[in-house]
Amino acid sequence: MRAVVQRVISSFVKVDDRLTGEIGKGLMVLLGISEDDTLNDIDYMVEKITNLRIFEDDEGKMNLSLYDVSGELLVVSQFTLYGDCRKGRRPSFVKAARPEKAQEYYNIFIEKCSNLGIGAKTGVFQAEMLVNINNDGPVTLIIDSKKKF
Repeated sequence: MRAVVQRVISSFVKVDDRLTGEIGKGLMVLLGISEDDTLNDIDYMVEKITNLRIFEDDEGKMNLSLYDVSGELLVVSQFTLYGDCRKGRRPSFVKAARPEKAQEYYNIFIEKCSNLGIGAKTGVFQAEMLVNINNDGPVTLIIDSKKKF
């Protein structure tokens, strides 16, 4: 499982000019699910993302988590995080999970975050989306549940 996590002052997602998810201060998460992900990968990502200390404290140090700032999550499924561009000019997506598994794991990720008391908004799975990200910092991190980087 991979995620691009961005600290935002606000973010929203629209599908067909309809707002489907919107947050203020929090984290924008582009979430990719691979064919070999398990429920353990979901648990790792939920724990890691919700507890990341990337919000500034009173001294300007990144020392606070989503919980500390009462932040929200906006989570968008992003199979292209598993695009392999090493060969040729067209990305290969063979490592991305099939849509059925990806949607199931995406929904479980959202549910687990919500169960922890984190407000989690979403896009629409497999839809063409307009994603607006007002990155704060900018702070952008890449997280991989297999710890490849």
